Amino acid sequence: MVDTTSSKPRRLAVVIFNLGGPDTPEAIRPFLLNLFSDPAILRMPNPLRWVAARLITSRRAATSEEIYSKVGGGSAILPATVEQAEALKKEIADTAEQVEVFVFMRYWHPLVRETVRRIKDFGPDRIVLLPLYPQFSTTTTGTSVKAFREAARKQGLAAPQDIVCCYPAHHGFLGATVANIRKALDEASHHGAPRLLLSAHALPRRTINAGDPYEWQVEMTSAAIVEALGRPGLDWATCYQSRVGPVQWIGPSTEDEVRRAGAAGLPVVVVPIAFVSEHVETLVEIDMEFREIAAGTGVPFFTRCPTVAVDCDFIRGLGDLVRSAVGREGVASDIGPRRCPMQFGTCPNNTVAH
Repeated sequence: MVDTTSSKPRRLAVVIFNLGGPDTPEAIRPFLLNLFSDPAILRMPNPLRWVAARLITSRRAATSEEIYSKVGGGSAILPATVEQAEALKKEIADTAEQVEVFVFMRYWHPLVRETVRRIKDFGPDRIVLLPLYPQFSTTTTGTSVKAFREAARKQGLAAPQDIVCCYPAHHGFLGATVANIRKALDEASHHGAPRLLLSAHALPRRTINAGDPYEWQVEMTSAAIVEALGRPGLDWATCYQSRVGPVQWIGPSTEDEVRRAGAAGLPVVVVPIAFVSEHVETLVEIDMEFREIAAGTGVPFFTRCPTVAVDCDFIRGLGDLVRSAVGREGVASDIGPRRCPMQFGTCPNNTVAH
């Protein structure tokens, strides 16, 4: 833990952010349109992106409405994130004379411009941007930080910004995740030697080929988890979910790995390693769709570890990340310097900080 008492800000604004999700059925179409209008998601010039975003939204809306209907018609991600913000505020109360934790969502309310307005009213002398994405991608943290900086510039929010870009193997995130996995593996072991599936959201292969470090950082997370578990001979795989459309995606897919375990008659433990709160990818895709696949393909036991949410280890870890970031100026990972090898040209130490 870093001692910041000698350089304690007077008013510190910590900003946590995530993808967001529609809060009502009526919000699904505008949420999708916001998502697919982002050049970080649809990498094509306007007006082609404008046209494509509307076509994709039109085609995806009915499917998304069906998915969200299974969880009450709206996303659970904002209430979960607000809960994380409240827990983090208590954890970092000693980092400044006055601390406030703000939330924004990239594609639905509270949108970044709304949150920047609230931060400006607060009047901070320092801002820490803290993603709720453990692994960096241009499609998540990258686009969110860019949007925040643009909104801050337009609204005249001039306080210095310290940016945490990633924490793929940070002790708080790992500690909470590993504790959940141990319990699930012990339960699954009553049904045979379990296969551990460490599942992250997929990205198009072309995004990775363009220099995005996400896949490399996900694999780092997986390796750190397996090492921390300390179970020789553990059967495990990194896999990717939420793959849609005709493009080539990074893999293997979580769905295929569940089927493969079923063919071998193995119990399955699925762990979301790129999500820190519950939303449709965990509550519907894993808990319902993958569970159904498991039941139909011979998996004798299927369980999913909960996300780290407000686990004490995770929140304490986020607090340590804030303490390390305050006054650092610019962007850095959980270990301080650049994490990514130089072949990852979209590493935020190349882009976001400049």
